[in-house]
Order: sequence, then structure tokens, then C-alpha cells
Amino acid sequence: MWARMSTDAVAVRERTDWYQNVVAQTIAPHILKITNPASFRASAEVLRLGRIELSQHVQSDLLSWRTPRLIQRSDPENYLLGLITRGRKAISQRRNVSVIGAGDAVLFDTSHPYTAGSPIPGDVGVTLVHIPRTMIALPQDRLDASLGRRFTTRHGIGAVLRRFLVSVYAHGTECAPPELPVLERTTLELVSGLLAQQLDAWQHLPAETRRQVLLRHIDAFIDHHLSDLGLTPQAVAAGHNVSLRTLYSLFEGRGETVAAAIRRRRLERCHADLADPANFRQPVHEIGARWGFPNASSFSRAFRHAYGISPSSYRQSLPAPPDSNAAQSTAR
Repeated sequence: MWARMSTDAVAVRERTDWYQNVVAQTIAPHILKITNPASFRASAEVLRLGRIELSQHVQSDLLSWRTPRLIQRSDPENYLLGLITRGRKAISQRRNVSVIGAGDAVLFDTSHPYTAGSPIPGDVGVTLVHIPRTMIALPQDRLDASLGRRFTTRHGIGAVLRRFLVSVYAHGTECAPPELPVLERTTLELVSGLLAQQLDAWQHLPAETRRQVLLRHIDAFIDHHLSDLGLTPQAVAAGHNVSLRTLYSLFEGRGETVAAAIRRRRLERCHADLADPANFRQPVHEIGARWGFPNASSFSRAFRHAYGISPSSYRQSLPAPPDSNAAQSTAR
């Protein structure tokens, strides 16, 4: 399910061949030219979710080619969505040439020749989503026209996808095999949604994929605005250009209303902040107000209903940080 590889345990003279083999196994066969073999370093991590795989690569300067001969010999027939996490990368495919940096993304295809390299000295980090071509339900001609083109993941659904992938890499090893199909499905939905947005092809996605992508976007919107007193179901609906009726119907299968979801997430943030030693000197009512509970008594009732204990009693039940005795009366 999870594999990690690094040049740290490889002799310097063997690193070029070693990494070429790693790239062949984790992506597809390539021709590599290492800029400085004596100082070359690289690492790779692979997480297999099912048919979809995720990989992270950090590497020193190099050039790589996916040639027609290599494609003829071996082709996994995957789309690769690359999200740059460090440095800059240049890629050329289907007559499109892009230079991308942190926060940018690019789609490329193992079934077509391409060239990739480092336009400036320094390490490059990239997260790759490997998806079989047959799993993307979007027009082939539009996908082919987008290969090698830069687009951003700094906002909107791109930012949602990027944060999701960071979370998967942080907690993927904690997931049991039965949980992986859920991660795979979510990955496919978010990547499909991002590509549909970039290609202006939203209508080509299956209805359930559109629904799930919209829900993920709404979840991110709610999390981002939890401290806003104006965060209501009406505000959520308006922020996504849908009616209240449509918003309520999206939440029907979740077992909680939109308002209940907002209240639960606010209480979760309060619960975490109360347990954080860094907030020990901050009065309880200020923590509640920070996350959308301006009334101390209503915050206390909501917290007790959710956790079976008042926020003040919960804080008192926790070990006090060192040198905090003088602040206890204020913190309570």
C-alpha cells in the first residue's frame, strides 16, 4: 500500500541508474539526464489506493524524456496530474510548453511523448496523481488539448484537492485496506472536478461526481468561514450559487442539516482550542466567540450538549501547563 525510497542508502555512482529504475516502476520508463551526478539526491513515496496511485518525488536537477520508443515498449496508459510542491518544473507535451512552480499543476499523459526538466537550479518536489485514462469521464479531445498546460491550485476546487492530498499523505498510513476505496473515490471526484473546471466541461461529468465535488467545495467553504458570525445556510447557498432547497437536498444523505454541520465543526474547533496549552490563558468565552459563539451561555449549553461537560469543566479536567497556576482564575 505504501512504499518509500531514497538515494540516502544508495552509493553515489549507482544513484542515476537507481532513480531511473524508480521512475520506471512508479511512473513509466524514461530517459534521464542528471545534471550533477556526484551531488544527485532523490526520494519517492508511493501510496496505492486501488487503480489510482499517488506518488511524491523530490529530486535534484535533471532532464527526462518519455519517447515514442519507450511508449511502444511499455505504457501504463495513465493520466498524471502533477502538483508542484517545491521549486520549478518545465514540461512540454502535445506542442504545449509550461513552466510551473509551487501551487501550480499540469496534466500529462504517459501515452504521448513529453519532456520535463528543471529550468532553474535547485530541488524540485512534485505530487503525482496516477489515474487510468479510462477512469476520466471527460471528452478525449479536450483532455488532449490541455496536456502540458499550466493551471493553478491556489483557490477553488484546486485548493480543495491540494489540501486533500496533503491530508492523505499525512494520514494514509493510518488507513486500513477497506478505507482505501473511499480515498480513491474522493481523489477521482476531485481530480475530475478540477479538470472539468479547467476544460469548461462540467456538464460531461456524471451527476454523482458533480454532487460530490460540490459537497467537497461546500465543506471547504464552511471550514474557511467558521469564525464568521454570518455563516448560515443562506450564506453557504449564496456562496455557491445554489438555492437553499438544493443545499438541503445535498445534505440529506449525511444525517445532519447544514446548520448542524456548521455548529458541530465550530464546537470541534472550540474543543481543540480548549485543549491546546497555548490557549490556557485565554478565557473560555473568548474561545467560543472566536468560532462563532458570541454568547457565553449559549456556547456553554451547546458544548455540554455535544460533549456532556461544560467548556470550563472540560478545561479544568486537563493537565495544566507548567507555570500556569497564576493564570487559572483568568483562564476559567
